[in-house]
Amino acid sequence: MKVLQLENTNEFTPGVMKRFFLVEDSENFKIINFNLDAGVTFPVHSHDLDGELSIQVLEGEGFFLGEGDAAIPAKAGDLLISQIREPHGVRATTRMRILVTIAPPI
Repeated sequence: MKVLQLENTNEFTPGVMKRFFLVEDSENFKIINFNLDAGVTFPVHSHDLDGELSIQVLEGEGFFLGEGDAAIPAKAGDLLISQIREPHGVRATTRMRILVTIAPPI
């Protein structure tokens, strides 16, 4: 077991998305912490493999993005779950911290 303190990763770079650190990388899943400055978009994308992912909003507000013009409001405490093949992304309206879990890891 291990405990990580995510408040220690509360850093932002003006105007960009910061992949702050890889929280976990095992044969079963991968967890990544991203911090997006206000107005920054994590572009909609997908992966050509089977599996699932989750995007949890730790802080801030914005939108979960999907295929076409799909935009679902997202705020702290919200959790998106999707197939890895399904287009997904995030747009921050305020500074936004997200935690992405991918299983199996890519």
